[in-house]
Amino acid sequence: MIVRERPSGLRLFLLLRGSVLPRILPSLALNMCVAALVTISHGDLFELKITLTPIPFSLIGLALAIFLGFRNNAAYDRYWEGRKLWGEIVHRSRSLARQCLSLVNGPDEELDPRNMMDVRVRMVRRAIAFACALKHQLRGANPANAAAELRPHLLMSEWKHCARVENRSNFLLQAMGRDLKGCLQTGRIDPCLAAAIDDSLTAMAAAGASCERIKGTPIPFSYTLLLHRTAYLYCFLLPFGLVDSIGFMTPFVVGIVAYTFFGLDALGDEIEEPFGTEPNDLALDAICRTIEINLLEALGASDVPEALVPVGYCLS
Repeated sequence: MIVRERPSGLRLFLLLRGSVLPRILPSLALNMCVAALVTISHGDLFELKITLTPIPFSLIGLALAIFLGFRNNAAYDRYWEGRKLWGEIVHRSRSLARQCLSLVNGPDEELDPRNMMDVRVRMVRRAIAFACALKHQLRGANPANAAAELRPHLLMSEWKHCARVENRSNFLLQAMGRDLKGCLQTGRIDPCLAAAIDDSLTAMAAAGASCERIKGTPIPFSYTLLLHRTAYLYCFLLPFGLVDSIGFMTPFVVGIVAYTFFGLDALGDEIEEPFGTEPNDLALDAICRTIEINLLEALGASDVPEALVPVGYCLS
């Protein structure tokens, strides 16, 4: 996710980091080269004069802009829903930690944040592991990277079992449910209070399943392909409709129009899948680190990591 103040003045036109321009630059340069060739030849293809007026481009351009806007709105809805779901995971993780530490009865001695045999510590640390497991699951990350983040918050026997399952986030929620059942059976928590913890676990499961729904249900490919083809055909044919009316300015005007249409198309592709690692995707690493910091502080741990900061204006 790009995190920086909004530029103004000349900087607005010179910024590349965080812009979609590097992604569309090859297509944009090719389009402007075609426009320059059309300008030099005055729209002649060998001995054939290609005559087009600006009128059809005005009609098609208006419709294309509307449909690109609809598609980008749909893509941004997915992006914003993903952010709201991860906000819910942050909220429910904090609530779960508070509930486990305040509602579950434990030994009289002071809570040891490293004692994984204490069910309260185990539940809170599993919430950290749940967020990390869901992040890697949504990103399709390397299992070795997931192991480095999950293993410190799980019992070794639990980690070995977790490493063999496909849906690790769901496995961790089931493990927390079993611990909650054990607390009920041993009388460590009142049944009415246990329902509140179960509600938090249910909400975390719902948020995770909703993220999986977004990940597994992209915008229909045929719709994206239709807009992509139309935008490129429009921009590459546009010079033939402008050359007779604006002459040598054709490549510049075509470049501005192509930058807008190519950029909207590429931006929609980026935010359509909000859980990836592109610069404009959600900062899941930073969100998971926030959960880890909050929950370790709730346990009173001393080895609390630092919050992630943007690197080159990009927060991962």
